Amino acid sequence: MSQEFDLVVLGGGTGGYVAAIRAAQLGMSVAIVEKDKLGGTCLHRGCVPSKALLRSAEVYATTLESEKFGVLTENVRLDFSRVQQRKQGIIDTLHKGVQYLMNKGKIKIFQGFGRVMGPSIFSPQAGAVRIETPDGEQEIIVPRFLMIATGSRPRTLPGLKVDGQYVMTSDEALELTEVPKSIIIVGGGVIGIEWASMFNDFGVEVTVVEYADRILVTEDEEISKEMTRLLKKRGVKIVTGAGVLADTVSTEGGQVTVKAKVGDAEQTFTAEKMLVSVGRVPNTENLGLEGTEVKVDRGFVVVNENYQTAEGHIYAIGDVIGGMQLAHVAAHEGILAVEHMAGQNIHPLDNTKVARCTYSRPEIASIGLSEAEAKDKGFDVKVGKFSFKALGKALVAGENDGFVKIVADAKTNDVLGVHMIGPHVTDMISEAALAKVLDATPWEIGHTIHPHPTLSEAIGEAALAVDGLAIHA
Repeated sequence: MSQEFDLVVLGGGTGGYVAAIRAAQLGMSVAIVEKDKLGGTCLHRGCVPSKALLRSAEVYATTLESEKFGVLTENVRLDFSRVQQRKQGIIDTLHKGVQYLMNKGKIKIFQGFGRVMGPSIFSPQAGAVRIETPDGEQEIIVPRFLMIATGSRPRTLPGLKVDGQYVMTSDEALELTEVPKSIIIVGGGVIGIEWASMFNDFGVEVTVVEYADRILVTEDEEISKEMTRLLKKRGVKIVTGAGVLADTVSTEGGQVTVKAKVGDAEQTFTAEKMLVSVGRVPNTENLGLEGTEVKVDRGFVVVNENYQTAEGHIYAIGDVIGGMQLAHVAAHEGILAVEHMAGQNIHPLDNTKVARCTYSRPEIASIGLSEAEAKDKGFDVKVGKFSFKALGKALVAGENDGFVKIVADAKTNDVLGVHMIGPHVTDMISEAALAKVLDATPWEIGHTIHPHPTLSEAIGEAALAVDGLAIHA
């Protein structure tokens, strides 16, 4: 006899397991169907492992420059096997934490691949789930509500074969056993730039090949320009306006070669490895959705503002619905969807109030509209900027590149966007996020007393600079 649950979640990634916890808090009986490991891409193949590697790269780069802090070191070397061991240790610790939370919430975990069934003898409405277990057995569970949270995987270029040895996505790059001498990174978005920064800090010769006319096209243009300048200063080669010709990829003599159309000419790039970082693809194949009324557009599940599909009792969240493909967004969407199932009034997610982070060196963090986006929307803008070079704490830390930029509406004085590039800005962006939620003005941010010496002083000074009142500018 099939088991019944109030909620079944397909996918135990960040969005899925957070949704399950919230549902359990609301008194629902909950099950998760996961084919791999709880924690999903973020924990095992994305956010966490990449940041662990980035931290090791940062420590290595800092150690090589330790003399400027008066610390003399000799024979500094990189043991990449220990870097990978540390990464795995962090993953294992967090994985155990997620398992603990599932037990605490009495959430049932089904290991296997789940497919959605149409109306059947098990349920008069679509949504029952057939689970194919690793040992080949099948089991059917029946939910009152179903949530699709199957996430995404790395996208590749048409015609470009990923062999895992010479041509990789981030999945394969995370499992490298040694650092290559050189690498071509196809794609200058957030993931590509994080890897570029990391490999550069590990001493790798890095070339970034980007199709658009600048890297980090979703960031404010001044942020993009500053990161380009700083990466080039570190020796990273950046080629923009370059269309990679997938059919020209060849692997010979322990190297990979590819051509790209740059303007009216072709350029050839050669390195030991090539990393393809051109976005992510939703995991909607083979889910059985064709037997339901659920609509799929270009691979993404179509939902309304409450995350309901065309089948009102079937919801979808996270990367699988597109939008801002961020772990913290998926988690918030999961909470909102579950609360809607429970009959609570929810506030639709406002993308302009969601912070975005790039964990390169220096870091990037932003929220809201860029200056160009604000102008395109018809706002009369005023802008305040403040450089980290004027901050005592940044000088003490030995990291004073970058700035904070605040874009405000000249008519209403509302903060439209906050953009930062500099040390630890991913930890500081939450102040800007709170300011957006509370509709704070630059004056209110600027007159909040920021302790001295701290990096956060840059936010207060940038807010004052919006009206020409910065003290240390």
